[in-house]
Amino acid sequence: MLTDNSLALKNTIFSLAIGWTILIAFLCLVKFTDLPSFGVSVVDKYVHFTFHFVFTMFWGIYYWLKYNEIKISKNVLVLLASLCYGILIEILQETFTETRHADVYDVMANLLGALVAFGLFVIIKKQKTVNN
Repeated sequence: MLTDNSLALKNTIFSLAIGWTILIAFLCLVKFTDLPSFGVSVVDKYVHFTFHFVFTMFWGIYYWLKYNEIKISKNVLVLLASLCYGILIEILQETFTETRHADVYDVMANLLGALVAFGLFVIIKKQKTVNN
């Protein structure tokens, strides 16, 4: 049974995960006319990597708290959700915005960020298994 503190932590992480998911959509779909344009940049790929690394971490931690253990099957679902969400955002950028365009390299950066976060969960699970 969850204590009040662990329930509050789970709810906080869930709120952060939802908020981060919405923030990704907002930042990727809203036109920022006042920001300088740098064209296609490597910095953009770091941003995509970070978006999906954090996305995968928040949702992975949420499921860790929910099930009181790291379930690789849930982390695979989070990884796939991150990939699908990133592809959806790229499609929406191409379809519904005039200033943004779909980019396969953004999807690759998204996937790499999610894979690194997934890898961290695998390492933590292996460490916890060895220590128990």
